[in-house]
Amino acid sequence: MLTIGELASYAGVTVRAVRHYHAKGLLPEPERDHSGYRRYDAGAVVELIRIRTLAEAGVPLARVRELLQADGEEFAAAVADIDRRLRAEIRERQRHRRRIARLAAGDSLALPPEVVEFLDRLRALGVDERIVQVERDGWIPLAAHSPERVPEWMARKREQLADPQLVDFYLTLGQALDRTDDDPRLVELADKLAAYITRMADEQGEEYVDDADIEPPFAKLMDALAFDTAPPARRLIELLKKRGWTGWTKLERVDQARAMAKKSAGPG
Repeated sequence: MLTIGELASYAGVTVRAVRHYHAKGLLPEPERDHSGYRRYDAGAVVELIRIRTLAEAGVPLARVRELLQADGEEFAAAVADIDRRLRAEIRERQRHRRRIARLAAGDSLALPPEVVEFLDRLRALGVDERIVQVERDGWIPLAAHSPERVPEWMARKREQLADPQLVDFYLTLGQALDRTDDDPRLVELADKLAAYITRMADEQGEEYVDDADIEPPFAKLMDALAFDTAPPARRLIELLKKRGWTGWTKLERVDQARAMAKKSAGPG
């Protein structure tokens, strides 16, 4: 026969826990012996271990009481449900562990691997780090907003980076960051970008150019991020608008953008 301290030790709990389970009616409390001590048998150890195991699995104590009184079939079904829940929790915790483990990796903390690979590719091509930062800051909310679209978008980006003209645009834009708004080379960059966009739209369709397919308010937010990081981009967009295209995150032909704005405004 065991004392309450010995019972707690065998079951891997505290004496306080045993008393708590007594108070909740989960574990029968034996009568005191002639010496004034409560004595527990081996059955109490088994029952206490069952209680502890269920409680540690996150089963509410009220539910523990029900399970201890259930027949074998009901108990087995309940254990299977608990196992499924624990497996789901383990998968979720493993996902969090992977994210925490990437804390020191910079971009990979908040971005999917495909986007990190894209950013690394830009760096390998010699793109100015400020441009990479604009891309990164834009992709963080975009990936959070529409994670299911990221593989599709990244496939498109990889395809576009195979075009030397687009790579040249990235490199030239990096050089433009240190220029004033009246620098004539910004005009040259706008000409090159407009020609590239128009060619892509004519060859691949306008949906190829506007491949983000996101709501205008969200596009404006991402535009603001880009303009704050690279102020010359705002001037570049003004020049681009004179050449038939508007937007940074969401590119549209000027006529189409005006029509959409008029439609949103309604009759008046």
